[in-house]
Amino acid sequence: MARQERAIRTRRTILEAAAAVFDERGYTSATIGEILDRAGVTKGALYFHFGSKEELAVGVFEEQLSIALPPQSSKLQELVDSGLVLARRLRSEPLVRASVGLALDQGAMDLDRTMAFGMWFDQNVQRLAEAKAQGELLPHVDVAETAELLVGSFSGVQLLSQLRCQRQDLERRVVVLFEHFLPSIAVPAVLARLDISAERAERVLAEGREQVGAVPAQASPGAVRASSAT
Repeated sequence: MARQERAIRTRRTILEAAAAVFDERGYTSATIGEILDRAGVTKGALYFHFGSKEELAVGVFEEQLSIALPPQSSKLQELVDSGLVLARRLRSEPLVRASVGLALDQGAMDLDRTMAFGMWFDQNVQRLAEAKAQGELLPHVDVAETAELLVGSFSGVQLLSQLRCQRQDLERRVVVLFEHFLPSIAVPAVLARLDISAERAERVLAEGREQVGAVPAQASPGAVRASSAT
């Protein structure tokens, strides 16, 4: 168990270092050497967890979706929660900022950035499909098209917020996005019950922390390999 925990910490340290270097230098200009210096780990430790710079980028991408949110009876509320929490994490977590920055880095020609949007798109498709199965969506709603529109709209809103004020107003901008977006897809009775407030993210995160504290933590399957590498 001690080896596993050490490996988890090492992997996280490498990801945080990579995120910082990608954020400062851009994906193309960033080097493995810079990431090693920032992380303070050996080359062997880095390559044990990540086989290449591209695998590091994929690890950073995955941080967007790495948090498990408390389940809700309404799947549309879960959709709202995921957007509000992502907005909050973009303001407070460098790894998440780097993930979004990589996804939007048009200079990263040798990096497949579609995977970042693909993971996000798939998550939204799943929640919208579940919402449709529960009768929460209006009959005309196409799940895939709606998921794609939401991903594109959120990306534009967060970019505008970054340019205007370093994302200081991002939660409020995402609330406005949902206020305009949801009436076109949600059944009125469901819409009336949704909590779309800017303060919702902190309440959801607090609830999630309480649940994590009540259940023994488990490492995700891809996070650790059974080894003594550090």
